[in-house]
Amino acid sequence: MSPALATAAQLLALLGALAVAHRPLGDHLAAVYTSPRHLRVERWIYRAVGVDPDAETRWTGYLRALLVFSLTSVLALYALARLQDRLPLSEGAPPLSPDQAFNTAVSFVSNTNWQSYAGESAMGRLTQTAGLTVQNFLSAAVGMGVAVALVRGFARSRTGTLGNFWVDLVRGTVRVLLPLSAVAALLLVAAGALQSLGPVQHLTTLTGDTQSLTPGAVASQEAIKNLGTNGGGYFNANSAHPFENPDGLSNLLEIFLMLLIPCSLPRAFGLMVGSVRQGYAILAAMGVIWLAGVVLVTWIEYAHPGTAAQAAGGAMEGKEQRFGPGASSLFAVTGTMTSTGSVNASLDSFGALSGGVLLLGMMLGEVAPGGVGGGLYGMLILAVLAVFVAGLMVGRTPEYLGKRIGTREITLAALYALVTPALTLGGTALAVALPYGREARGNTGAHGFTEVLYAYTSTSHNNGSAFAGLAADTPFLNTTLGLCMVLGRFLPIVLVLALAGALAGQRPHATTAGTLRTDRPLFTGLLTGTTLILSGLTFFPALALGPLAEGLAS
Repeated sequence: MSPALATAAQLLALLGALAVAHRPLGDHLAAVYTSPRHLRVERWIYRAVGVDPDAETRWTGYLRALLVFSLTSVLALYALARLQDRLPLSEGAPPLSPDQAFNTAVSFVSNTNWQSYAGESAMGRLTQTAGLTVQNFLSAAVGMGVAVALVRGFARSRTGTLGNFWVDLVRGTVRVLLPLSAVAALLLVAAGALQSLGPVQHLTTLTGDTQSLTPGAVASQEAIKNLGTNGGGYFNANSAHPFENPDGLSNLLEIFLMLLIPCSLPRAFGLMVGSVRQGYAILAAMGVIWLAGVVLVTWIEYAHPGTAAQAAGGAMEGKEQRFGPGASSLFAVTGTMTSTGSVNASLDSFGALSGGVLLLGMMLGEVAPGGVGGGLYGMLILAVLAVFVAGLMVGRTPEYLGKRIGTREITLAALYALVTPALTLGGTALAVALPYGREARGNTGAHGFTEVLYAYTSTSHNNGSAFAGLAADTPFLNTTLGLCMVLGRFLPIVLVLALAGALAGQRPHATTAGTLRTDRPLFTGLLTGTTLILSGLTFFPALALGPLAEGLAS
């Protein structure tokens, strides 16, 4: 089988698996967040935390609980990173510096999983398992809760309540993430991924050198890392490491896990607002953008110029032989467009134009299909902007799902659309203007600029992947990138919850002959165009200075 045909077969198998799985999981997600019943284990947790699971709150109360929980998580993870040398199972790992501990703590709590530390050599097993893996579950559950709160804003009317943050957090973890991760971890172990708490192995290499192999709970962290669109790997090489991602089958499973919940949430959205077709319109816009990215990057990597690349059948620099250009491209596009950030190849070695597509995938707002929860609420914000544009064109008051998009609603949506571009471009400008940022670049010229642009794009959009040429472990970058992660995660959440509260307080308006139908292919096209144009106008000058300039010069 030719490499191109093998890539197409993998893509078809992936799409088939998602088509089969998204319906039952979407139905389950809708049931989880609308059921009035609490499981016994959930009641134990509520009693321990001291909350009333039947008491709902306004958007301000929901936000307050979310911020308190996230701040507590940051402080706990910071303490683990700073004190890990005094804790059991440290395996001799030293404490992280204050700036790196801050960066790591906010990275995992914000669902970014940017790693400026050297994987298994910097983190003890207790910190990896009790700190990082736990936050992989909790940060994903927070994202799903925010998305559900926004959906309730569309579904409810004349009420000031959006639900209970603690209930959404616990249910997302107990009923969704834990059972799916357990199944995924078993499948990864069956495929050959490592899962062991045995002692460190000291091995002698073929050249006579000594190498230490640190085992750990790799498969279990790998499962939630991809399922929760977190991205932080146990090993420094991430999913390129054979202990995390042994072969082509495990590679396809990890891609499937990254897409599973983001592709199922739109169906849950449709069920919760009373029209499944609304959910499929959102999912179609997500899918069109993702598929276009996959086709573009795969084609560029197979058609990469150069004698060596053509002789190898595609660009193989920085890629694992067991995956090749096709599976590496599929993984890279999925990792950047789902906000996961996990990688099975060196993104810095992709072609300049391929890297530009990966950058654009994040710059779109991580909505195609985006992260767990974040993708859905990001695309719903863009849907609000799309119906507003359509209303301006036909001279009607814009409505979406029966809710008027007035001054307050469009202001919140516009501010949401401006947050991450301001952080990305502002952070990049600061880094290239100051010597602290310039000295961290591994390259000069257009590629060096792209390394910096990629870092601030990745952290501001809570992705976590990186171009390897940037020496990110410096006080300046740890601090500024950490601030981008915090602001890029929680400022949009504030605006989303405020919008949800405004929508929930409205009374629904009846659909008339002049109402824009938002469950039709026409709206899917409008939503796709709005997403692309909004990001294109915002980020094109930066892309022109980086990957486009490098690609046209090569």
